[in-house]
Amino acid sequence: MKLLLVGGFAESLLNFRGALIDDLLIAGVEVHVAAPGLDDEALSQALRDRGAIPHDIPLRRTGMNPVADLGAVLGLWRLMRQLRPDVFLGYTIKPVIYGLLAAWLVGVKRRYALVTGLGYTFQDQPVGVKARLVSGLARGLYRVALRVAHRVFFQNPDDQALFRTLGLLGDRTESVVVNGSGVDIRHFAQAPVPEGRVVFLMIARLLGAKGVREYALASSHLQREFPSAVFRLAGWIDGGPDSIRADELAAWVDQGHIDYLGKLADVRPALQECSVYVLPSYREGTPRTVLEAMAIGRAVVTTDAPGCRETVVDGVNGYLVPVRSSDELADAMRRFLVEPSLAREMGERSRRTAEDRYDVQRVNAEMLRGMEIVV
Repeated sequence: MKLLLVGGFAESLLNFRGALIDDLLIAGVEVHVAAPGLDDEALSQALRDRGAIPHDIPLRRTGMNPVADLGAVLGLWRLMRQLRPDVFLGYTIKPVIYGLLAAWLVGVKRRYALVTGLGYTFQDQPVGVKARLVSGLARGLYRVALRVAHRVFFQNPDDQALFRTLGLLGDRTESVVVNGSGVDIRHFAQAPVPEGRVVFLMIARLLGAKGVREYALASSHLQREFPSAVFRLAGWIDGGPDSIRADELAAWVDQGHIDYLGKLADVRPALQECSVYVLPSYREGTPRTVLEAMAIGRAVVTTDAPGCRETVVDGVNGYLVPVRSSDELADAMRRFLVEPSLAREMGERSRRTAEDRYDVQRVNAEMLRGMEIVV
């Protein structure tokens, strides 16, 4: 059996789908992977070393350019004509939409989509004419493409329900919810919460919809009240329309309330050194960094938003706060500064939840059954 896995970001094939690739190979599948950026020889070699066969594709991860996107569909069509895979699986918006359409045109027998998050195009009220046009176009393309999928995997029930409500899933299209991408609970081994000062950490692409500005504002307020507290931020400027500006980030660092770590090749040391993990995102599939923080044994402050709310039981392994509220985010973070022992108690519960619900081997087994690769 031959499977083609297509993503929108080359590094994600290793960082987010590496364990899935491993389990597919163990099941005897010939795994081909495709994404823009796989002309990077080091990254391609890492995938080959893992046992996958990499293919670079001409796909722009952001923006809606009809000419460029038509080229992406044609590029995927040519690749599939060459490979003749038995199974197609795409994740993130463009690989899902354009990959499904190309797979249908080529006649790939089994076509699957993994919806890992909806992004700013699915915000309740997109700001500006351009944002509304892009949102409408994305929904229309999803509506067309998902009708040729045999099954769609969602990472939270809210996204599944929204797609049904908006009519983006055909009546005959099956869908199932899985527990995110899972987390390797052995690689992200539990570590004790450090003694002493309370350290908060947020890891994300630096986008407005990730709640970066709310985190920066809450940190500013809390540092004046608790000067010894530390507020760390890791990630990179994405370059999309919702990106944090470089001058904004520089101002937070210059003002002294954000300790910026940059883009991390390995997030484990930063997670081990923090007391509490924070992700005030507006919407997620299931946030991978939250699962990694939970596996390491950290309390989590996140939003009562799709994808985020599934990871935290409020008051048990962390706190849920409203979207876009820096004041309530600060209030939740303040509890750990007033009572530092909460971080240890809630962190223990986070680890147990990661083991029980989010172990990547369990999640991948469900994916393989859903794609009829294993019984």
